[in-house]
Amino acid sequence: MCRWLAYSGTPVLLETILYRPEHSLIDQSLHSKMGVETTNGDGFGVGWYGPGTDTPAVVREIGPAWSNRNLREIAGHVRSPLFFAHIRASTGTAVQQTNSHPFRHGRWMWMHNGAITDFHLIRRDLALAVDPELFPDIEGSTDSETMFFLALTLGLEEDPPGAVARMAGLVERTGHSHGVEFPLQMTIAVTDGERLWAFRYSSQGTSRSLFYSTQVETLRSLHPDMEFLREVSDETRLIVSEPLGDLPGAWNRVPESTYGVVQPGVDEIVHFAPQAA
Repeated sequence: MCRWLAYSGTPVLLETILYRPEHSLIDQSLHSKMGVETTNGDGFGVGWYGPGTDTPAVVREIGPAWSNRNLREIAGHVRSPLFFAHIRASTGTAVQQTNSHPFRHGRWMWMHNGAITDFHLIRRDLALAVDPELFPDIEGSTDSETMFFLALTLGLEEDPPGAVARMAGLVERTGHSHGVEFPLQMTIAVTDGERLWAFRYSSQGTSRSLFYSTQVETLRSLHPDMEFLREVSDETRLIVSEPLGDLPGAWNRVPESTYGVVQPGVDEIVHFAPQAA
């Protein structure tokens, strides 16, 4: 499986989140505590939105994040209000640049932890369900990218929660038709550069870990001496596969079968269930 994080809020240097925390994503690439694998070294990627641009920049590599000098250089010089970072542990597809997350299409970014069970059995059926106009833009061979393009096909740009629910329903129905009992395991982050959606769901009801950060205003009252909390706005939020440290009161588990929306104003956590495509 994989580990990922999504940041939204006051523009910060990427290294502030990727490297500086006690149990940063870079540390998790070697010492994951909650993942299926301890080591996540089958590639990595970062994607971020910069000023005056409608589409995100994405950098993806096939090697491990912990020793990549280019990632360290980028993280120390790029500042962004919204970025994704992902470290990969392959579930069977090739370790290649086009299979590293996050994936991008237009202004949208997508990353995933989990798997479509027996993807090799149902890959053809799922690929044929992708809009023919979108299909040429699929670059890799992962189940994760296929899920992204299915969601785009099923209305991601107009209705992100509905599109992801229809994608999940299609994957489950297709898996069941091939005798797969529990076809889907997913935590997903997707953004259009303004809002951020995060989903936690599995066919078996035992989804991979996912956490969101406590409101900054509350954290300031709990930890008034933390400089980082004084520098960021009340709108700042992190969603992570596993906590970046043991700061008391900082992390909250995303409930099973829900999705969250990080947006200006009040964030939301809503029940999630697959729908018929």
